[in-house]
Formats: sequence, structure tokens, C-alpha cells
Amino acid sequence: MTHPSPPVDDRPVCVTGATGYIGGRLVPRLLAAGHRVRCFVRSPRKLTDRAWAKDPRVEIVGGDLGDADVTRQALRGCSAAYYLVHSMVSSGSDYREHDRRLASNFADAAAAESVGRIIYLGGLGETGDGLSKHLASRREVEDILADGPVPITVLRAAMIIGSGSASFEIMRYLVERLPVMVTPRWVRTRCQPIAVADVLRYLVTCLTTPSTVGQTLDIGGPDILNYQEFMHLVAEERGLRRRLVIPVPILTPHLSSLWIHLVTPLSKHIARPLAEGLKNPVVCRDARAHALMPGKLTSVREAVAKALNNLNLNSVETSWSGAGPMPGDPDWSGGRVFTDRRTLSVHASAESAYRAVCRIGGGNGYYTADWLWRLRGAMDRLVGGPGLRRGRRDPEHVAYGDALDFWRVTDASPPRRLALRAEMKLPGEALLEFEIEPRDDGAVTLVQTARFIPRGLFGLAYWYAVLPLHSVVFQGMLDGVRREAERLTAERPPQVDHPPPSPELP
Repeated sequence: MTHPSPPVDDRPVCVTGATGYIGGRLVPRLLAAGHRVRCFVRSPRKLTDRAWAKDPRVEIVGGDLGDADVTRQALRGCSAAYYLVHSMVSSGSDYREHDRRLASNFADAAAAESVGRIIYLGGLGETGDGLSKHLASRREVEDILADGPVPITVLRAAMIIGSGSASFEIMRYLVERLPVMVTPRWVRTRCQPIAVADVLRYLVTCLTTPSTVGQTLDIGGPDILNYQEFMHLVAEERGLRRRLVIPVPILTPHLSSLWIHLVTPLSKHIARPLAEGLKNPVVCRDARAHALMPGKLTSVREAVAKALNNLNLNSVETSWSGAGPMPGDPDWSGGRVFTDRRTLSVHASAESAYRAVCRIGGGNGYYTADWLWRLRGAMDRLVGGPGLRRGRRDPEHVAYGDALDFWRVTDASPPRRLALRAEMKLPGEALLEFEIEPRDDGAVTLVQTARFIPRGLFGLAYWYAVLPLHSVVFQGMLDGVRREAERLTAERPPQVDHPPPSPELP
């Protein structure tokens, strides 16, 4: 791949949302195009294991967009700024108001720091009456950013096809899990999907295309189809039988979101706004974006095939599940804390023990009593939690902020410590951590600690109800880690865990 010459303007480009699905893929492509990048993120540690984060042209600034002073500091000296923030994941039903406040704060800070341009990725279908709350919110953010003195370029996209994309994952899971679907009438809504590679090309190219300044451009792929046709295409590319889709007029967005929640990894809080938006046709009004920034567009079938292939190869660069806030450690000094602590001697290297610990969850299972974990995941889904269907980004490696089923990685420090925080529906706070302590004899001591802070009487009842299962679940998992660690040590020399290489840029 040949890289363009570095731009004349050597000032950094600010990218908000660099830990998200699009932002995490945009940064390495901006670097490949010769730009300096300043990432403004809420959780800098999420970027620790990204290969591009070590590039000397990358600066990472931690902070909250809600803090005016911090936002101004992040934008200071920047030639342009990408606004790729959408708080639907982190703010629940209040996301519209939260988005308005963040956008207003960002626009004011960009004006105060004389930023050259704001580039915003919005959604198609943001015109006319009857907009969903989701699309209306995206339009409000666009209007707030455009009202300030800083020039703006708006790119509006419909469904983005790529491994890990929330909207694509909804369709994929529906197709894979349901040979017969009773669906709302939105399956007949027309859409113009676009491959994630094409979205990223537009985002990078517009930065050095002066004619895009002040423009609102619809971006889409070369194909227009409805969601039913799209699902049939996904089934074909997946090698599945043609799905029977039965549209009915009685399913509300609320019922649709609950159904999506049960069948796919997405929570109802994310599913509902997306389901509501499916009723609005999302088709490009013109081809100005392609005329200003010409290039080959990926067909829907090609984009789906590439996304499915990346999933099969476990080569998912970024995922919707990596977005959202990282909660701080709970206040262990307040309230009753229940602790289940277990230790085990493991005749293996610390590196092998850490690798074995990092394999829990997703398709790897939990080394023992997997049926109990599946049962717990199913129960969690029924009450509104993520269950086990989020899986994991990579079968071998984990990084800070990764989702592991209904766990979230809050510390990944190879080869000594892995800490997980439960995001399942619980009457309290739960944390599971593994610590690896090397010994002089070449072996290690593996320490597994589960903590639970109950909320109210129901929390106490929950702890005592599951306590008898700990000897099966937690001890069995610890024994399984030991066996796997000793097997890894016997198979090959110890290796320090490294993150997988970044996928090839499109």
C-alpha cells in the first residue's frame, strides 16, 4: 500500500471517540495518510494495546467532553477535529439531552481554539417528519455543531457494513439464529448500506478536499435494497438456507427492541433507538460525495463477505461492544463485601498462566460447567442484561475495556493480573480478578478472587443462593486454568503475551 505525501499543515488532527467502532479504525488510516493525530478519549487505557498508539505522531489526551476546559485543551492547536461521539451506549434513555450538551460544549471549545474545521459522521434519513428519536438526535447534534463559527463537513451514512458494526451485527444474528422471522414492516424499508472501508476513505479524503468544507454529503454504497433483501443476502453469504421473513403491522419498536435484545448481543437500550430508526428510508439524495471524492465503492455482497470473513478469522479490528464508559473501582470501604478467594500452585511460567487465564469466555468457555455459565447468561438476557452473546473480540488476547461475555476487562497487565467487572444484571457489584505470583522454584501461585457488594436484602439472598455453586464454577475454572497453563508450558517455551497485529488497512 502506498501512502500519500504528508500534508503541508503539520498541526494535529483531533479525533474524538477513538476508542469506538469508527474512531478506532480512523486513527491508523489518518496516520497512513501522513497526519498527526490527537486522540481525545474518556478512557486512555483502552488504547494501550493498539499498535498505532505507539506511533510518535499520536498524542492521547484523557478527559470528558462535558468538561469545557479539558475539551479546549484537547482542541488547542488542531487543524481539524472529528466528532465521532454518540452517547447512546453510555446514557441510556437520556442520550438525546446528553448528546446536545456534549455537542454544544465541543462547538464552543472548537470556536475558542480556532479549529479549522469540524468533520461529523451522522446518519442518513435525517430529513422530513416522523424521524425516530435516534435519527432526530443525530440531526440535532449536526445542527448544534453547524451553528458555530467553525466550518463543518457532515457525512451522512446509513447502515455501515463491517465486522463489529452494531447495525450489521443485529442483522447477522437475526439471520443466523432465526430460520423463520416474524418481523415489523420495517423489513420492507429501503436502505443504501456502505462498507466501513468506504466510510473511512471518505472521512480521510475529505480532510484534504477543500471543496467538502461547509458541505453536507450523503455517503452510501452502489446498491439500494430493503432490509429483507439484505438479510437474504447475508444468509447466502453465510451458507444458510433462505430465511422465511413474515412482516406484520403489530410489532412496535419497543417489542422489536426486546426481541433484538433476546436474539442478538445488543442490549435493549441500544436496540430500541436502532429499531426505531429502521422505519425511516435511508437512501442518498445525490452523488455529490462520490463526485468530490471519487473512488471504487464496495458492493453490499462484497462488504458482507469481507465482514463475515474477518469474523471467521477472528480479525475484528474494532467492535461496538468496546465503546462506552469504564466505571471506576467500587468503593470497597462502604458496605458489606463478600469475598471468595482461591489459590493454586501451577507448574508453569507466568506467561503461560496469564495466557490460560486470558482464554476464558466467548467460544473458549470457562474450563468447566459451561452449561451453568450458559444458563446464567440466558437468565441475564431475560432480565435485560447482555448475557453471553457479546462473546469476545479475539479468542486469545484481551485488552483493557474489552467485553468478555457479560464481563468487562478493567485491568489487563501481562503476565501478572487480569481483572473483570460484571455487567450482568445483579443486585450488587461483582468483580473477578486473577493474580499470578512467580515463585523461586519456577512455578507460580495463581490467586483467583471474586468479590460481591450486595444491594439490599435481595443482594444478600443472591450471594447465599449462588454460594454453593462456587466450588463447582470457580474451583473448576481455577483447575482448568492450571491444566491449560501447564500444557502451554510443556508445548513450547514461555512467551510474553502480545496483542495481535493490526489488520491490513483497506
